[in-house]
Amino acid sequence: MNKKPEFKQVDNKLLTHLNACVKCGLCAESCMFYKTFKEPEYIPASKVALVSSVYRRYNTLSGRLIPGLVGAEEMTDKMAERMVDLLFGACTMCGRCVKHCSVGVDIAYVVRKGREMLAEMGLVPETLQSTVDAAVQTGNNMGIPEDEFIGTIEWMEDELKDELNDQSASIPLNQSNKRVLYTLNPREPKFFPLSISAMAKIFYAAGESWTLSSKYYDVTNYGFFSGNRKEAKTIAVNLHDEVIKLDSSLLVLGECGHGSRANRWEAPNYIGKEYEFDMTTAVELIGNYIRDGRIKLDPSFNSEVVTIHDPCNLVRNGGLLNEIRFVVNSSATNVIEMTPGGNDNFCCGGGGGLLAMSEYNERRIKAGEIKAEQIRKTGAKVVVTPCHNCVDQLTQINHTYKLGVKIKTIAELVADALLLENNLK
Repeated sequence: MNKKPEFKQVDNKLLTHLNACVKCGLCAESCMFYKTFKEPEYIPASKVALVSSVYRRYNTLSGRLIPGLVGAEEMTDKMAERMVDLLFGACTMCGRCVKHCSVGVDIAYVVRKGREMLAEMGLVPETLQSTVDAAVQTGNNMGIPEDEFIGTIEWMEDELKDELNDQSASIPLNQSNKRVLYTLNPREPKFFPLSISAMAKIFYAAGESWTLSSKYYDVTNYGFFSGNRKEAKTIAVNLHDEVIKLDSSLLVLGECGHGSRANRWEAPNYIGKEYEFDMTTAVELIGNYIRDGRIKLDPSFNSEVVTIHDPCNLVRNGGLLNEIRFVVNSSATNVIEMTPGGNDNFCCGGGGGLLAMSEYNERRIKAGEIKAEQIRKTGAKVVVTPCHNCVDQLTQINHTYKLGVKIKTIAELVADALLLENNLK
């Protein structure tokens, strides 16, 4: 291997966690990959040890002089292949292991820094990198041409007018001086356009002043997963500047767990400044609509048994556990929790960029069996989750394990419960 590892963003947090892990193994059963495959290398502590060994070899005096005595390892081609497989292909950075660590090691953070080191070496999995490239080059991670997106929105607007029997109903594009700039996961216009319609109905019912951008509407940032901070910054800047250009005062982050995290907490660090506008998630916005009486709901419209899948970056890492349940319980009559649930819920398996990495499809779906069994045990007919990456993974799990459930976003569930004029929903 010609290019040697370089940790460009070494900080005290990384060093603390590398040194704190005592390899007790209590994190093992918290990890969906270890529970599924029982491979020792899949234990979260093993991944910490892997990153630590490379760091010690190239960033400490003892590692350079006496590597064998301090557990420092050379970055060979074989070692690089191993790190890519484990840090990208066997970890979603869901953070469940962190919750179960006896000394509080932020294992997800260590994995993330390991990915950044691999990114510096050009060792990001090709499929993940192509997703990042699409976002940088086209403005969205699916590479949807702007005219195709506009056509989809115009079609959805016509459908909305017919459904609401109101020709004034709209899905506005590129309108300046609207309070809200709403963002989407590009999977919505590509595969799930009804999700766009659902949120448009909610905005209509709330009388919201809002718009979409036809160029920079992508809430995701796969640079966060690839470890390429420069590309992550480019994606963040594009969305930030679009809010400023359209003169919106509130950026609403659509239903995407990592997109919410990447924009709300990571992007200001990428850009190097605080944002000039407010930011919130779709879940929180809808919750405020309900509390303020801006939308009226009849939960009896959703009478089937509903269970909640908690996106890791919104709940365990984002603190929205109670807000999600407030919105769901306001929209449905029979909600049953998974076990374990809430902050201890298992990842669906699609996070960490794994959904974009087709080379790990078989492993990803197999690891999702844990989530499938969680869902099956609830007896639910509907699984609701405020994240389109989770929707896609859960849809595949539903098919593979023959669960026979419906998968819905929060907006879809709320839209189905809306009380509108003329008794329309």
